Amino acid sequence: MDRLKIAQRLSEQRPEGLEPLNICIQVNVSGETSKSGCAPQDLPALAAAINALPRLKLRGLMAIPEPTDDVAAQEASFAAVRTLQEQLNLSLDTLSMGMSHDLEAAIAQGATWVRIGTALFGARDYGQP
Repeated sequence: MDRLKIAQRLSEQRPEGLEPLNICIQVNVSGETSKSGCAPQDLPALAAAINALPRLKLRGLMAIPEPTDDVAAQEASFAAVRTLQEQLNLSLDTLSMGMSHDLEAAIAQGATWVRIGTALFGARDYGQP
């Protein structure tokens, strides 16, 4: 989730009898134009607006930093996301960051959810239907 418009639509469409939908805000910590996510400076306002929506439950943040083999750079990116979450001063329990190639650095910086599909299933074959 990275836009209020989408969050509002999800909240409006969520059936009233169901528990609120758990979501994470995607933050574009690297500033790459090829990646989705809200800008770090827009995060506090977006989080506040989402928290006001009745059928959504903000659980945390997720981020995909710029790919690098430099462990110090990986940890710095993940630490920046953790700091953003701490600065929100909300009761959030999810920090989704890190994939197969950088999961150790992500865990070292507090990740609670890592995405490790490549490590489990191998690289995607984009040439196959």
